[in-house]
Amino acid sequence: MSRPLHRGVSGMQISGSSNDFWDSQVQVQTDKEDLDRNRSSNQSYLSLRFPLRLHFLDNSPSKYGVTENGFASDPFSVGTPRSRHKLTMLFLKLSLVVIVILALTGSFWWTVLISTSTRAHILHGYRRLQEQLVSDLWDVGELSLGPSRLKEIEFCPEESENYVPCFNVSENLALGYSGGNEYDRLCGHGSRQSCLVLPPVNYKIPLRWPTGRDVIWVANVKITGQEVFSSGSLTKRMMMLEEEQISFRSASLMFDGVEDYSHQIAEMIGLRNESNFIQAGVRTMLDVGCGYGSFGAHLFSKQLLTMCIANYESSGSQVQLTLERGLPAMIGSFNSKQLPYPSLSFDMLHCARCGIDWDKKDGIFLIEVDRVLKPGGYFVWTSPLTNVQSFLRNKEKQKRWNFVRDFVESLCWELMSQQDETVVWKKTSKKSCYNSRKGQDVESPYYRPLQNCIGGTHSRRWVPIEERATWPSRSNLNKNKLALYGLHSEELNEDTANYKTAVWNYWSLLSPLIFSDHPKRPGDEDPSPPYNMLRNVLDMNAHYGGLNAALLEAGKSVWVMNVVPTSGPNYLPLILDRGYVGVLHDWCESFPTYPRTYDMVHADGLLSLESSQHERCSMLDLFTEIDRLLRPEGWVIIRDTAPLIELARPLTTRLKWDARVIEIESNSNGRLLICQKPFFKRQAS
Repeated sequence: MSRPLHRGVSGMQISGSSNDFWDSQVQVQTDKEDLDRNRSSNQSYLSLRFPLRLHFLDNSPSKYGVTENGFASDPFSVGTPRSRHKLTMLFLKLSLVVIVILALTGSFWWTVLISTSTRAHILHGYRRLQEQLVSDLWDVGELSLGPSRLKEIEFCPEESENYVPCFNVSENLALGYSGGNEYDRLCGHGSRQSCLVLPPVNYKIPLRWPTGRDVIWVANVKITGQEVFSSGSLTKRMMMLEEEQISFRSASLMFDGVEDYSHQIAEMIGLRNESNFIQAGVRTMLDVGCGYGSFGAHLFSKQLLTMCIANYESSGSQVQLTLERGLPAMIGSFNSKQLPYPSLSFDMLHCARCGIDWDKKDGIFLIEVDRVLKPGGYFVWTSPLTNVQSFLRNKEKQKRWNFVRDFVESLCWELMSQQDETVVWKKTSKKSCYNSRKGQDVESPYYRPLQNCIGGTHSRRWVPIEERATWPSRSNLNKNKLALYGLHSEELNEDTANYKTAVWNYWSLLSPLIFSDHPKRPGDEDPSPPYNMLRNVLDMNAHYGGLNAALLEAGKSVWVMNVVPTSGPNYLPLILDRGYVGVLHDWCESFPTYPRTYDMVHADGLLSLESSQHERCSMLDLFTEIDRLLRPEGWVIIRDTAPLIELARPLTTRLKWDARVIEIESNSNGRLLICQKPFFKRQAS
């Protein structure tokens, strides 16, 4: 069981009973109440801040006269009417003088205080008083709502252990989808879950990286023994160790074959070995139908970052097993829609018996490959269809091969080499080759239908991979490069500095409680470097990729899925060009991955961004999806304004998370919400 956190002190809250981001009526009412409080607070604040006014009033001249014998007398009760009139006029004159003196003195002291105290300091103090007042009112209102407000969300039934919303093949078939379209992503109103997904009965926390790359717990994924030992692609080969683990390392020829295979591809491109991919401009790779990620796992040691995509599979999922190994992956397909990546995204696209018929639909799948490849990028295809000896004996295979060869030639791709079942093409770097074909530049499509037109030719990002800076220099763009994305170097530098500080603070804050560079659980032996229990990180609002950059610079053995929300500014092209991986996504829909995928979920400013979208989905919907994506004992770090963090705080109780709110010293209106998902076990039936 994970170690619980102590719940922290609340910061600021603006809502009463709604869990949604947007309650316009409450907001308007709150604004009016804040305005009234501002007026009254200004008066009380000034009276406390400037006590000299009280001091002068307390030392005003006495209203009473003194008789010759020393006894006090009431000046308005003695003497003639004329004398009383004179005394009255004298008193009024003295009062007027005192008022003038007080006004001048108050003005003088106000000027002095303004000159010695910054306006920011005064506003900070005022804001703190306001926050405390609103927080106290929120706590009172929360208590008055009773236990119904904090009712915990129920657990999902057992059949939902590996459920992925938006991917329901049986339902799609019933709706008439076929020909591969049944695997498409369809998100409707009923696709979201309103329950918490429990792990399988025998689920165990994944082994630490890099051991977890080569050995996983068989109970953590849905797979049968037949699927384990089935043939499939080269990278699907594996073996079972004992009864509880699946191992991806072996002395068999198959695993030596993965290394030899990548070495062969490098030689076909004209390189000495796969270690020289970086020098050739290759950093990011899209692996279609990746098997179980062994190709990407091998290349990771060469500083290459491979994103695996494959169709949704209810059992034996390539994506689920690849993610369980701590490697980048997501559900995606070429069936009928464009991938949620910008044009010119990847340096290489790899398909080893990936199951896609590239000759179908008049070559539209190859046009999509051309769209996502950078100029000068490589398309590597391994298939029995490309074997010369095979198609010479089979006229149908020869016809299919001829179509693919002629079609990519019309795209101006250069055939680099063809050996055995593997062929390598290089995309042209010349825009003029596409003059005879129709072009349509939508730089970042979001699951649009596949287009029979060329993309990226009008983009300012059209730069051949061999002319780009090599990794890791690629991640630090100069002033001229940043101008392509509408950014100034000062903006990126500030973002980089902020995330460096944030990562240091995250580790300093969480290390004593949850993880460190060398984590240890009770009963565990001390692991040796570079072991780290944090591996898969999801950044839900990646901005410029600053969190990814800071984690790598800090030497953390992680990879980051940089998500750019469709509701905000699109900097995904910048993130991909820096040598990271990422995707566009609408957070009012479920993310295309399996449950228990990520060790940590990070969201900076996402609540503020989504709160401006006016009732598209609720905060509870968003948090329930985070819980689905998060591994048991995983962590959530949400950074946002104090009002929104306080609005989110009660939801963590409903989700059964351990949570606390932490103030951000550099931002008086900012808060951190730190949460841990407990490890709840399903009882064996």
